[in-house]
Amino acid sequence: MNKVGPAIRELHRAENDLAGELLQVSDRQKADHEIFYLGRDLARWSQQHVRELARVGRDYGLDLDAEPEQDHAILARLRQKGSELLGRHHEPGLLLLHDLREIHRMAAGVSLDWEILAQTAQALQDRELLATAERCHPQTLRQLRWANAKLKESAAQIMVTG
Repeated sequence: MNKVGPAIRELHRAENDLAGELLQVSDRQKADHEIFYLGRDLARWSQQHVRELARVGRDYGLDLDAEPEQDHAILARLRQKGSELLGRHHEPGLLLLHDLREIHRMAAGVSLDWEILAQTAQALQDRELLATAERCHPQTLRQLRWANAKLKESAAQIMVTG
């Protein structure tokens, strides 16, 4: 059972990172209203997951921060990341593809972590941990599908047009 705590801690970190990335992308892509507003909604799901993981983590001796990273920390990272990306990609379309690919990768990792946690909860017969995974994982899958759909919608036009 001593391996469950680190798995919960890692998922807590990954959900926090995913929420931060969704908020950063939302801010960078303000001109696209769907990305701006939906990105913020999707980030709230990950922020709620952070709270739930902190709650169930207590059963495994963890003292995780129940509040997601604060906006000021996220905004500081946003400014730094935005400067780095703009330095490498002068084309806004390529920046959008980069952002969506990063969200997709992060959400895929979080989804795998939820799968591992759900399987572990079943093996341990930990109903509370399993219920948490069953509540949160479908939302992560929706985040992943959204990023995938936006990539499919945007990629060809961005890559083909000048």
